[in-house]
Amino acid sequence: MRLHPIAEKIFFATLIAVLVLALLPVLRLKELGFDIGFHYDKLNHGVAFAALMLIGSLSWPERKISLMVFLALVGAAIEILQGTTLIGRDLDGLDWAADCVGIGCALVAIGAANSLIRREA
Repeated sequence: MRLHPIAEKIFFATLIAVLVLALLPVLRLKELGFDIGFHYDKLNHGVAFAALMLIGSLSWPERKISLMVFLALVGAAIEILQGTTLIGRDLDGLDWAADCVGIGCALVAIGAANSLIRREA
């Protein structure tokens, strides 16, 4: 069994989950038990986008740059949608920065893993 089709399904499921959570009204998030304080919010953004980058890299290993740009644009779009809708959320550039930091951390982890694999081989 190939990993790519499974990773692609996991990527799209994760992307949908991130989009839904990002666009739910604040009151609904609190009802679901999500802590949306400043520190947790930025950490949540970073972890979500790092996970998307890692999973996406398993899905499309030859397209890391395209994936990085796509995810950065998704993060920006989320912020714009949050700032222009009536869901009790606001446009926050620091959220987008946290998304990009998560993407960057994933790229560093991928590079380190690839280096270790090459060293072992």
